[in-house]
Amino acid sequence: MSHLKKEIYLAGGCFWGTEKYLSLVPGVIATDVGYANGNTENPTYEDVCHKNTGHAECVRVFYNPLQVSLKYLLSLYYEVINPTSINRQGGDTGTQYRTGIYYVDAEDLRVIEESIKQLQTQYEKKIAIEVLPLRNYYLAEEYHQKYLDKNPNGYCHIGVDKFEVAKKVKDISFEPKTKEELQKILTKEQFEVTQNSMTEAPFQNAFFDTFEDGIYVDITTGQPLFVSTDKFESGCGWPSFSKPIDQQLIAEKTDLSHGMKRVEVRSSNSDSHLGHVFTDGPREMGGLRYCINSASLDFIPKDKMVERGYGEYLKLFN
Repeated sequence: MSHLKKEIYLAGGCFWGTEKYLSLVPGVIATDVGYANGNTENPTYEDVCHKNTGHAECVRVFYNPLQVSLKYLLSLYYEVINPTSINRQGGDTGTQYRTGIYYVDAEDLRVIEESIKQLQTQYEKKIAIEVLPLRNYYLAEEYHQKYLDKNPNGYCHIGVDKFEVAKKVKDISFEPKTKEELQKILTKEQFEVTQNSMTEAPFQNAFFDTFEDGIYVDITTGQPLFVSTDKFESGCGWPSFSKPIDQQLIAEKTDLSHGMKRVEVRSSNSDSHLGHVFTDGPREMGGLRYCINSASLDFIPKDKMVERGYGEYLKLFN
């Protein structure tokens, strides 16, 4: 299981359709609908519609950033709203139908602001999406939850075609490169290790004795693979970890080379060779030792993670 589950709150008009659309995105773990950033406590649907409570109809989205980044999730959200419309989406009008991005993690603000800035380049009119910290959120009544699952023919301002697209999208933030591309950007050793399964020399590599807080990413794609809190001194001369950030990031294969039977570890996304996994790790950390080539990795120090675009992964240190 992943260490990570993040949340973001997105207002995009009637929450029935917005919730259905976002719930279909691969990497979204769960969704619900409610009333956000208003001026009263525990409002009802009637209150929000008729009593000027100031709430926005909103979707709470829980997602795994290893599968879908906030940047990509926002780009999908923009596909089903009119970002320049004020208090109106589709045929629905009123302040409760305003667009808004409400965050609970301050580190997300930089991603959101950059995303809005990029979106603005596509429009002459000013982007009207409200960007604020989440002040409050109250779950909507049960009949609103998964409304379109319960009522397949119910009202929706989002076309059914968008739902089909949402099911099939893939975040390509960590898209694998061709061998030709890798030859241009990797050192000879990095290329030989990742693409031809070479093993680098022990005690003479970049990260075997690095124990600073941070994350270790696939050198070929930038995909986060390991976190420093799972790293330990094994004495073998290579970086050793008790586990990956998420087991789905790793592919394990039987390796019969050099007259031995071992379990090879590869990146499931890029298919790059990383190293091997052994069963002689510390018992208190689970008993495994992921012995990984430094040449397969890049290290992002914790204090540089936001700057390098990995702010979402700071939750690994909580």
